[in-house]
Amino acid sequence: MGYQKPIPLKTQDNQPYWDAADRHELVIQKCESCQCYSHPPGPACAKCGSTELSWQNLGSDINGTVYSYVTSYRPFLPGFQDDLPLTIAIVELEKTPTVRIIGNILDCAPEDIKIGMPVKMTWQKITDDRSLPQWIPVS
Repeated sequence: MGYQKPIPLKTQDNQPYWDAADRHELVIQKCESCQCYSHPPGPACAKCGSTELSWQNLGSDINGTVYSYVTSYRPFLPGFQDDLPLTIAIVELEKTPTVRIIGNILDCAPEDIKIGMPVKMTWQKITDDRSLPQWIPVS
């Protein structure tokens, strides 16, 4: 039957991010003018407005801490009804603490999730050519 949930679309602003995710790597935009990292990707730096942006490859071994989270007990989009409860987290990256990435926390009961909890990025292959960055607890 295949993957039934919405698949993030690649745009001219985010294509390098999603192409890297499909290779199980994390790339983040960096402003060459003010040296700030920016996520989600866009056409210009969110801090200074410069369009001089580059992509920094942070690799595939990504750790972070839970900055905030919410646990959903009802599906808001088609395809999610079998995944409930679903915990969606904002995770602050260890290598670049100014960057926070949203993803689901997998393999963890909602009541065990805490702000400040260490997590590790994992790659969920959703189709033959698409992968999503997600999070699992660090044991």
